[in-house]
Amino acid sequence: MRAIIEDMAGQLARVPGVVGVMLGGSRARGEHRPGSDWDLGVYYRGALDLGALRELAGPGVEVAGPGDWGPWVNGGAWLRIDGVAVDWILRDLDRVERVWADCRAGRYEVGVQPGHPLGFWSPCYPGEVALGRLLADPTGELTELKRQTAQYPEPLREALTAAAWEAGFLLDVAAKGAARADTLHVSLCLSRAVGVLVQALYAHDRRWCLNEKGALAVAEQLPGAPADFGPRVRTLLAAPGGTAAALAETVDLARDLARETVAALGH
Repeated sequence: MRAIIEDMAGQLARVPGVVGVMLGGSRARGEHRPGSDWDLGVYYRGALDLGALRELAGPGVEVAGPGDWGPWVNGGAWLRIDGVAVDWILRDLDRVERVWADCRAGRYEVGVQPGHPLGFWSPCYPGEVALGRLLADPTGELTELKRQTAQYPEPLREALTAAAWEAGFLLDVAAKGAARADTLHVSLCLSRAVGVLVQALYAHDRRWCLNEKGALAVAEQLPGAPADFGPRVRTLLAAPGGTAAALAETVDLARDLARETVAALGH
């Protein structure tokens, strides 16, 4: 399968507009299972020859152009080869480089994106390059960008750890929802608060966080995480409650966890 993927990457790199191809996801990090997807980041610049991509994908495969899948996950295609899922994910290299410049200056965005319940955090773009594996890079641009992103930017680290204050604010808001027995509102606030804390823990450890999948399992092992961070989060999110009293108790426990995390991060 690896030989097929490497050949596919070479063919993708010859499509007009494509700059290079990287292997991403669990397979790039060596954390995959036998049935894990093969995620190919297809980096392009300017006009992209969608016709050539569709011809390469083959009959019956829909290729989504830039913007068709939302503002951050530009587009791509879902293929199956020998029963294994192979995903093409389009990445606008100019935009990736702009986001990388922002990250070096301590700036980031959190955008709405289908499939990302806690939003798409813009540092994912350079993080994908840092953690990915080069498959095709004819111009050497991705190689250079990978070299740069190997070092986590200190301004970004400061910005993301400082932003952990939002968790406490969200839980103050959740307390009002708890008084109304508003389980949906409280649950959403809890999830977002945990997501903010996880992002801060990753940044504190100078580690790229790409999305929510598997993030808690990593975050609870990081040096900045309070004792029993993972088990406490799982208890909070598993059953926040259906009454005002139960929800209020959950919010109080979450506040304790947030305060401990922020203190551990030095903010």
